[in-house]
Amino acid sequence: MFLLHGTPGSRSGPKPRPGVLHRLGIRLISYDRPGYGGSTPRPGRNVADAANDVAMIADDLGLDRFSVVGRSGGGPHALACAALRPERVVRTAVLVCFAQPDAAGLEYFRGMNGGNARDFAAAAVDPLRLVESLRLQAEQTRRDPDSLLQRLEAEMTWPDRQVVQDLGIRRLLHQAYREALRSGPDGWIDDVLALSRDWGFRLSDIDGPVRLWHGEQDNFAPASHTRWLARQIRNAEVLVEPGAAHFGSVASLPAMLDWLAGWT
Repeated sequence: MFLLHGTPGSRSGPKPRPGVLHRLGIRLISYDRPGYGGSTPRPGRNVADAANDVAMIADDLGLDRFSVVGRSGGGPHALACAALRPERVVRTAVLVCFAQPDAAGLEYFRGMNGGNARDFAAAAVDPLRLVESLRLQAEQTRRDPDSLLQRLEAEMTWPDRQVVQDLGIRRLLHQAYREALRSGPDGWIDDVLALSRDWGFRLSDIDGPVRLWHGEQDNFAPASHTRWLARQIRNAEVLVEPGAAHFGSVASLPAMLDWLAGWT
């Protein structure tokens, strides 16, 4: 998940600075959720806890108002910031997001790949077995990041396979997996558990503008999840792209950043 802080006046001018983010007038700040990378684990955390973490990061950086963006498992955490810190979060962008586990009227596992469906189901009925399974997967991924990508590829739809076959994307994914798990599996485990229980906030409390993006052929987090989220959020705009899937969100991110920066 990322925080965006607009820098008014930098979107245009006689001497634009190099780089896409500079041209958009964006200061992009990323952080590790507890247990990932160099961040200390916090067992038992829930999705809502991210709002306090982000607020403290913003305080430390001297940021009063900002936008947030989250992809996949980062999406619910971005929505938590929008719901619980409305006086600070100006806009929220969410890509390929999961719905709440108790989503009324949603067939939660319909269209979802077997691996994710098994993990989310196990989190509710046999969390200890899930934890052990994720520990083993994390250790293997830490030693060989491509092993995780190969497992994911086996269940991907064709649009996602096209994306991850790009050598540059594949290299970035390897780096991300290795960095996320360098201190152990706790971040991954706590994320799955947090996403599988009550998130700790109400989507109906989100008042600010929200843009939701999803690939129509996503089978990791089906597009029906984003459509369900949109029905719960009063100021939500939904973009569902035909011919795209979960990893297709990489290509859509620049446009989302531009929209987020528009508030300046």
